[in-house]
Amino acid sequence: MPLGMLTPLALAALLSVIPLIILYMLRPKPKLLSIPSLMFVLKLERERKRVYASLTKIVQDPLFLIQLLMLIFLSIAAAGVYYTSEEPLSGEHTVLVLDTSASMQVEPRLADAVGIANNYMSKKNSIILASDAPLLALEGGDASAAQNILKQVKPGAGTADLSAAITSGMRLLSREGGKIIVISDFTNWKGDDPVASKSLAESYGIKVIFEPVGKPADNIGIINGWIEPADEKYSYTGVIKNYMDHNENVEIDTGRGNSGNSSTSFSLDVPAGGTNQFTLGNLEPGITTVRLSVKDNLPVDNQAYISIPDTSEQRILYVTDDGKLPSKTAFSLLPNSNLTVLQSVPSDLNNYTLVVLAQKETPIANNSVERIESYVRNGGNAVFIASGALAPDKTDVSLIKILPVKPIEIASEEKGLEVKEVQQSSITRDIKTDEISVRKYLNATERTGSTTLMALKNGVPLLSYWQVGKGTVFYMGFDDELGNLMQNSGIEMNISNEANSSNEMNSSNEMNSSIEMSSGSGTWNNFHNLPEYPVFWIKFVQWIGGTGDISEYNLKTGTLTALSKTEVIRTPTKTFTSNRVVFDEAGIYEIAGKKIATNLYSDKESDTRVDASELIQRAVAEDKPKTVKADTYNAKKEITDYLIVIMFLLLLLEILIVRQRGEL
Repeated sequence: MPLGMLTPLALAALLSVIPLIILYMLRPKPKLLSIPSLMFVLKLERERKRVYASLTKIVQDPLFLIQLLMLIFLSIAAAGVYYTSEEPLSGEHTVLVLDTSASMQVEPRLADAVGIANNYMSKKNSIILASDAPLLALEGGDASAAQNILKQVKPGAGTADLSAAITSGMRLLSREGGKIIVISDFTNWKGDDPVASKSLAESYGIKVIFEPVGKPADNIGIINGWIEPADEKYSYTGVIKNYMDHNENVEIDTGRGNSGNSSTSFSLDVPAGGTNQFTLGNLEPGITTVRLSVKDNLPVDNQAYISIPDTSEQRILYVTDDGKLPSKTAFSLLPNSNLTVLQSVPSDLNNYTLVVLAQKETPIANNSVERIESYVRNGGNAVFIASGALAPDKTDVSLIKILPVKPIEIASEEKGLEVKEVQQSSITRDIKTDEISVRKYLNATERTGSTTLMALKNGVPLLSYWQVGKGTVFYMGFDDELGNLMQNSGIEMNISNEANSSNEMNSSNEMNSSIEMSSGSGTWNNFHNLPEYPVFWIKFVQWIGGTGDISEYNLKTGTLTALSKTEVIRTPTKTFTSNRVVFDEAGIYEIAGKKIATNLYSDKESDTRVDASELIQRAVAEDKPKTVKADTYNAKKEITDYLIVIMFLLLLLEILIVRQRGEL
């Protein structure tokens, strides 16, 4: 039974024993008295004997022994003394993995799953809800707490990652062991094969039981849909699948856009086990709904939601001391935008939706920094393009304070540095990082709370942003100054007409932009030479201005999205605040004024004819003796609780002794 200590330095408290001993050995100071010499000799002898017997007297004092023991025990308790022992893996902890995917909406699958879960309750229970990502709803609760959680469970509109849920259960049971109960219809899943995860858990001594629920059911649903630009508007194509064994004539009702010209109805013949599709044209801005008038067992795929953004004009202020910049040319060609170019920051910025600071030589003045900060804190958006003007020796401290990066110095690399994508974003989706070479850059460090999308291989941030008040400050680390040669020869930019159309703004596949320019001396990088450069600015303005590609307004359930800042998020059923969101419900989400439509669009999840027989057969075939990694575990058992009880008893004993002496 090995002993150990969590904080050995706490044993220094044992030194408190020394003052206790000294205290008990202290005696009152002697007084000078006139006494006969014979009496003095006799008394001196008695005093000598008393000194020799002082230690014996202290040891015989019960109060001293009690207080000595209390100090020793208190020091040991502070040191966290424990002993280790081998304990058998216990089966008292039950992890209930409950499938909450869309197919569990088929009645009475969820009710049956809850009933089965109640039958597996044990002394200690944990509940994991399996959807697109496992959610730990309860950890180590009793049966009553587990039952209360199960009463509130509702199926979502995603696809269950059963394997990830089993792995989460393994982590909960890794110390003391137990069993995992997986309750699902097992019709569909994402991630690894649940049978493989079951075998892995059982190789660690954790029993895994699969409990199937549900029977094959009839269903007709919308399993896919997409939006395409058409004549400066949009059209929607939906696919309906019939999972029944007979043909079905489906009535379809639609509600159209913001104008309220909603109700249009039509019918569509869908063959047994087959599909048919329909198209809605001239979609107006706003939300369009499509509903199937059918009676089946899965309601979540009987409707589809379509969101068309209302594209308002972007008013952009571009501040620069250099009139020949690729970024300026790109902004001037943005569709649905109004560009103003100035050499300094004006006194009033409230009329602009975006302010671009592209100073190359002239530092931004102190009073201009104050106006920019006030503008951003009140909800404005600003982007700073890297240049020598942002070097620390030229930049005011108040400006550095609002940047999402902390500038250090201008650095260079003759051979060029590679660029990497740090976090996926719609802004950087089509940028070919392997074609970018950076020879000169503003060396900087990422600030706490900021988000970096792209960086150099050495970690220096290139595209970063963070929230300042109600607005967003974006740092663009790719300086686009053309150098001496380009200043003399000029720049030739050729962006095809397609890039100016609203179609190109909403479909990157149809974007055809090209920039032709020669490399000049003094250029920091070649990003502005690439055809992706103007496309980047189009996507950037859409992103920071609250609009974006049409695909960003129409998502499949299960999509995970990071936001530029913390926002209030309204889902079809609840409201919360976060800087990231998992779209796990079908319907309309409202985020920062944007209405985002989410739909199931899953053939496998809508296929309610599938049962769990095939998976259960494979799971049974795998149920054979396995190599168990361990059947015991090392448990740390602290003795602190026992010492506290002993010290409490000693304290009571001390009170009784003092009272007995009449000193209390």
